Amino acid sequence: MLSVVVVSVLLVMRFAGTWLVRNDGPRKADVMVMLMGSIPDRVLETSDLYRAGYAKKIILVEENMGSYRKLEERGAEILSNTTQCFNALIRLGVKSTDITILPGDAESTLAEAMIVRNFLKGQPEADRLILVTSPGHTRRSWIIFSQAFRKSGMKTSIIAVPSKYNAFSGHGWWKHKETIQTVLQEYIKLFSFFVFERSRLDAA
Repeated sequence: MLSVVVVSVLLVMRFAGTWLVRNDGPRKADVMVMLMGSIPDRVLETSDLYRAGYAKKIILVEENMGSYRKLEERGAEILSNTTQCFNALIRLGVKSTDITILPGDAESTLAEAMIVRNFLKGQPEADRLILVTSPGHTRRSWIIFSQAFRKSGMKTSIIAVPSKYNAFSGHGWWKHKETIQTVLQEYIKLFSFFVFERSRLDAA
C-alpha cells in the first residue's frame, strides 16, 4: 500500500508541471488577447502570430500597477506595462490600429477575462480567441477564460498558445527554484480560483 502511495505521489509530481502547459495551436482566430505579466516572451509570440496571419486584431487589458496613479499625481510619470507592450508590438510590425487597449486596471487573469468577455459581448463574429501567455500560465488562463465566456452564454472557442520564447516546459520542475515557484504559485492560484473567485463569474 505504501509503495502505491509513493508511486502515485511521484507520478503526480512528475506531471504537475507539464499539465500546466496547454497548447491548442496556433490556429486562426478572430482576435488575439495577450495577457499581462511577463512582457518580452508574450510580446514576441504575439507579434509572430500576428505577422503569420493567425489573427488580425490584438487586445490588451490595462494592468493594475499599484501606486502608479500616485506617481502620476506627483509628476513622476513612467510608462505602464500595457503601454510598453503596445509600443513594443508596434516596433515589431503590428499596426497600431489593430491593437485595442481595454481600460480596467486588471489585477488578475480573472479580471482580464471578465473585461475581454464584456468587450466582446454582442460581437458574434468573434467566435475564436487566441490567448497568448507564458507556458506555465496557459492551463489556468484557459480555464478562467473558458468559464468566463461560458457563464455568459458565449460560445467563443479559447485557443491557448504558450510563448516559445519562455523556456518553461514543466519537465523536471522540481530541480530549480524558479520552476518550483512557478508550479506552486499556479496551483495555489488555481485553488483560489475554484474555491474563492469563480463565484464572481455568476455575479458579473
